[in-house]
Amino acid sequence: MNISSVNLPNSVVSYLRKYGSDHWSVTTKINKQFDNVIIIPAIAEYENIGKLINSLSKNNQRYLDSTLILFVINCGENVSEEIKADNKKTIDFLENPSHSLSINIGYVNASSSGLYLPQKDAGVGLARKIGMDLALTLFDYKTENKKLLICLDADCEVEENYLETIVSAFNKNNLIAAVIEYEHRLPDDDFEKSAIICYEIFLRYYVLGLKYAKSPFAFHTVGSTMVCDYESYIKVGGMNKRKAAEDFYFLEKLAKVVKIHKIDGTKVFPSSRSSWRVPFGTGQRINRFKAGTHNEYALFDPKVFEILSEWNKLFLSDKVINGKEYLSLARRVDEGLSKFLKLNSFEKQWDKIKSNAKTEDQLKKQKKIWFDGFRTLKLIHFLRDNGYPNINMFDALDIFFEKIKHNLIVKRKENIPPIEIQLEYLNQLKLAEQTIRQPD
Repeated sequence: MNISSVNLPNSVVSYLRKYGSDHWSVTTKINKQFDNVIIIPAIAEYENIGKLINSLSKNNQRYLDSTLILFVINCGENVSEEIKADNKKTIDFLENPSHSLSINIGYVNASSSGLYLPQKDAGVGLARKIGMDLALTLFDYKTENKKLLICLDADCEVEENYLETIVSAFNKNNLIAAVIEYEHRLPDDDFEKSAIICYEIFLRYYVLGLKYAKSPFAFHTVGSTMVCDYESYIKVGGMNKRKAAEDFYFLEKLAKVVKIHKIDGTKVFPSSRSSWRVPFGTGQRINRFKAGTHNEYALFDPKVFEILSEWNKLFLSDKVINGKEYLSLARRVDEGLSKFLKLNSFEKQWDKIKSNAKTEDQLKKQKKIWFDGFRTLKLIHFLRDNGYPNINMFDALDIFFEKIKHNLIVKRKENIPPIEIQLEYLNQLKLAEQTIRQPD
């Protein structure tokens, strides 16, 4: 990208010189700058692009006028000719302005000879990064409005108040980063519907458990719901190139330096389809459910979140002690917690951190860096594998709802109840998310 000829803030120029690439560019017929850019990676998504554009076009025109919808049409060179042909159809479609005159559309061609994603990194992380980096050159930095990088996926749809809710929340409340509420649309087929309900319960139960434990990483990590301003994007060194879980690691990186808020006033509707595109996430969980290779109706024992809660209370408090003292206290909480900390060389690493930190703020930040979202997940997995195995999904929910004093009105007799009762459990989970305040 030619950053020398564009009137960009110094921080943006520095970031792009260090992390950007001039290999790809934006194609658009719109000759202006924007306050918001929606970045949408797309590979073999021709059949979905029109639905997404249609749902976006129903948003308030005032917000559409200041927003660019930027598709990153991508693939590696070694993909099938069928995928390349589908991408070509998508590009041809985006070239035709007749599909919507009310919205600003641009695209990045990362799917043609000489422009393919490098095979080593070809995937959603790099596609998001290309779009987000290029978006930095498209903002109108002269206006006072926040410059927002809004992530979405090509197989999603959004509500009519999507843009207005996001832009208003960021500008009125001075937000820096946030995730948007989401809801998978339920398929008509009962088997596929069960798969989606099961997966959403899994996702929401985990985040509710983190909120209960007062974890600073208690937020959903769904790529199509991420939003941040350009300054925080630069501050954390931009998006990663991971082929999967890029959303988890990007949000975790942000959460170490800023608060991740939740915007509930609008929804993103991710696709409920099975998919080959990434090895994690909705598509693969639906594939796995269909294959029957795992017991999908199982959740972490609520006890692991109790242990996590006690550890967070000890470690994330303002009180600072040495590594040996922390280990002693951890042993009183649970032997498995103590073993985990020892296996992760906690005492040695913490004492080094403690001796190098010059201020209380530095120590507070280092606590969040050492015990980050990934290490939190590793602890929960360790406890699962060492004394607290997963239990029946609905038993776990019953126990947890009682623990947080959520008035559960669902009655069941079976270990795996009928789909209507499963759906009610999911709805109760959504309500429970509102009862536990998100940690500061």
